[in-house]
Amino acid sequence: MPGLGFRNCGASLQSRNLQFGLLLMASPSPLANAAQPLRDALAACRPHFVAAAAFSALVNLLYLAPTLYMLLVYDRVMPTGSHAALALVSAVGLVAIATLAFLEWMRARLLIRSGARLEQVLAGPVLSAVLNQPGLSRVDRAQAMRQFDNFRQAAAGHAILAAFDAPWTPIYVLAAFLLNPAIGWLCVAAGAGMLGLAWLNERATRAPLQAANTAAASAYARQDHASAWSAEIRALGMGRALVAKQLGERHGVIDLQTRASFAAAGWGGLIRFVRLALQSGALGLGAWLAIDRQISPGAVIAASLLLGRALAPIEQIVGSWRSITQAQGAFAALNALFARDAAAAEPLHLPAPRGAVSLERVSVMTPTLERIALADVNLDIEPGAFIGVVGPSGAGKSTLLRVIAGAIDPRAGVVRIDGAARREWDAERLARHIGFLPQEFLLFSGSIRDNISRFRGYLDDNAQGVDMETVIAAQAAGAHEMILRLPDGYATQVGAGGAGLSAGQTQRIALARALFGDPSILILDEPNAHLDADGEAQLVQSLAEQKAKGVTILVAAHRGAVLSAADKLLMLKEGRVEMFGGLADVLATMRGAQPVDAAASPAPRKRA
Repeated sequence: MPGLGFRNCGASLQSRNLQFGLLLMASPSPLANAAQPLRDALAACRPHFVAAAAFSALVNLLYLAPTLYMLLVYDRVMPTGSHAALALVSAVGLVAIATLAFLEWMRARLLIRSGARLEQVLAGPVLSAVLNQPGLSRVDRAQAMRQFDNFRQAAAGHAILAAFDAPWTPIYVLAAFLLNPAIGWLCVAAGAGMLGLAWLNERATRAPLQAANTAAASAYARQDHASAWSAEIRALGMGRALVAKQLGERHGVIDLQTRASFAAAGWGGLIRFVRLALQSGALGLGAWLAIDRQISPGAVIAASLLLGRALAPIEQIVGSWRSITQAQGAFAALNALFARDAAAAEPLHLPAPRGAVSLERVSVMTPTLERIALADVNLDIEPGAFIGVVGPSGAGKSTLLRVIAGAIDPRAGVVRIDGAARREWDAERLARHIGFLPQEFLLFSGSIRDNISRFRGYLDDNAQGVDMETVIAAQAAGAHEMILRLPDGYATQVGAGGAGLSAGQTQRIALARALFGDPSILILDEPNAHLDADGEAQLVQSLAEQKAKGVTILVAAHRGAVLSAADKLLMLKEGRVEMFGGLADVLATMRGAQPVDAAASPAPRKRA
């Protein structure tokens, strides 16, 4: 009997449609077009799916046991009045049912293990893609693992069992034909009618469910963000306002979900009514045929059982339609996530960078795409140069530094490190040679040692070497003595964002993290924003030491002391290069003197 997306399952138990076709029932995307990590994950689960499909074949054969038992009792045992025959038939039926239960248990375990296998194979690539793709929106990052969990749960849920059972529906139809052709044709007509209702259910519920899932994802992401900054919300007196805002968003989500649920419940109820009516109709048809002595009395009840079992997978699929739709959306989202990685050029194995940085007509849009943050920026920075970046608030200083550091991708143009475009570098390997202090110098949950060492201890077995580099970086940032005064020193645990530390302490630890590993390029955004006079003096000394070592340094700052050792100043205004030249020349120009070496136009590329 045809099925929603699983017609070919019966042709080959080891086919790929058997593995995943049920998750893409109405409009499946061919697995050949799936991203490589998804294909690898499904291939790893193939033995579990194949074994579960094999058990499904046996399970569906054994589901005929109650029907056969009823036929034998009514048509063979009762007319003879033999207690021994009744006991023997009952014992055989009990063994068959026990075997059926055991196989169902084994099948469920196999699917649970397939979900665990998906976690083992696919969770790492998903997390890696989320953390390493700078172009993802905050909502996409927040939802990626939820989408993966939806996909993983569907791979071990009720819908996949229905998909495994559906190809064996012809067995029950054939058994019905053996009872009587009229009963067989009733099963065929009932199956076609149920499939039609299931298709109408899909048409009615797909769009509302997708809209509800999308709205829910956005609402959850905003709620997570607000929860992360709850202390600041309380301090600003924004609690009631944000609660009202989030309640409004949730009401919108609930409204979409309610409409989708009403549609699903209506069609589900209709399908259940039709199934029960058809089962009763099969019973009535059997009684009619029995009265005409075309079938035996036992076949009357057997006909109803066969029809119910033949239609059960369709009803089960309809009942799981919401999870199926979520799984479809999750698969599409994960496929798009991995497709971004696949589109990236294969990174080259380049030597450690010397520190040359160049930008070629780089433009960046704000995250909301409302305005240009950087416009057609051209820039050349020689290795070992110290560049100060200045300009009014909103001029694009932080955006420029984030683009060079690789935190965001430019909308147009190319960023080159040592002449090679950033996309040609292995992103994580290059990041080891770049020290980056973002304007929001956040720390992550873990020890201070972990944060300074960029959690390298989870990858490097040489713990002693990591500890030594951690201390050296802390000393270079002037944070070593401060860390030793903390309750547990370098083992002191901090919460997300640096909870438990002052802003100045957090900034010093973040600066030590930027200096960890002896970077070739140092990119600092407002590194003295929360430092006292002693801390700023230590920062100036650290920058002088890094410059003496030949490190390329870019610093954005509003306070001039930290830029006193800069070779050149880059002044930005409204996302464009306003001036770029020697420190004294730009300062003189800013004071109204005649410029000596400044660039008023962003088109020519300047060298530092």
